[in-house]
Amino acid sequence: MNPRPERLTVDEAWSRWQSAQNPAARDWLVLHYASLVKFVAGRLSAGLPKRVETNDLVSAGVVGLVQAIDRFVPTAGAKFESYAVPRIRGAILDSLRSLDWVPRSVRARSRQIQGAISNLQNELGRSATDAEIAQRLGISADELHDWLTDVASSAIGPLDHVAMDSHALPDSSDFQRATNPDAAMESGELRRTMHDAIRKLPERERTTLLLYYEENLTFAQIGEVLDVTESRVSQIHAKAVLQMRSHLAAADFR
Repeated sequence: MNPRPERLTVDEAWSRWQSAQNPAARDWLVLHYASLVKFVAGRLSAGLPKRVETNDLVSAGVVGLVQAIDRFVPTAGAKFESYAVPRIRGAILDSLRSLDWVPRSVRARSRQIQGAISNLQNELGRSATDAEIAQRLGISADELHDWLTDVASSAIGPLDHVAMDSHALPDSSDFQRATNPDAAMESGELRRTMHDAIRKLPERERTTLLLYYEENLTFAQIGEVLDVTESRVSQIHAKAVLQMRSHLAAADFR
C-alpha cells in the first residue's frame, strides 16, 4: 500500500526542491502546476486537426513544465507562472513541428498570402485590406477567407513562440541568455520589432492579437467583443500572424 503523499505548501515544496533537489518536492510542484499545461495545450489545440491529440500536447507540455521547475530561480517579484508558460508553450510547439502534419497545399497558400501582404505593404505603405490581398492573389474575398481558414487550422505563428510579455525566447536556455550578449540583444530587438509591428496593424487585427495573447481570451470570447463569429476571428488571427511574419522577415527575423 502506497503511503499518502505529504501535504506541502508551495513555498515548502520550492524550498525543498531548490535546497536539496528533493524528488518528491518536484513531483508535488509538477502536480500543483499541471493546470498551466492544460491551459496552454487547450489554447494551442483550438483549430488544430482532430488527428492531433490534445493528450499528446499535454505530454509535451509537461516536459516544458519540468524544465521550467528545474531552471526557475525565485527573485523578488518573480512569478513562476509567468516564467513557465512560455517554456510550456515552446515545448508543445516543438512537438507539433516535429510531426510535420501541415499539407503542402496549405504551406503554399500561406506563403502566397504572406508574399501578397509583404508586396502590398511595400507598395501602399500601410497594411493591405482583405479585398486588396484577394485582388493581388487573383481570387475572391470569400476564397481568401477560405484560404485563411486553412492556414488558421495548421499554422503556428511567431507570436506563439515568442511571448508578448518581457520574457526571453523560450528556445534559448537561461545559461545561453546569461552568457551570450548577442542572444540577449537579439531577443530584446525581436520583442521591440514585434511590438512596433503590432502597433502598425489595423485595429481589428491588433485587438485580436492583444486579446488573445495578453488577455488570454478564446476566439469565441473575442468574437463576442468584435461582434463576429468564432471562425471569422480565426481568419483575422491568421491574417494578423502572416502580417507579423512579413514584418519580422523585413526586419531580418525569420
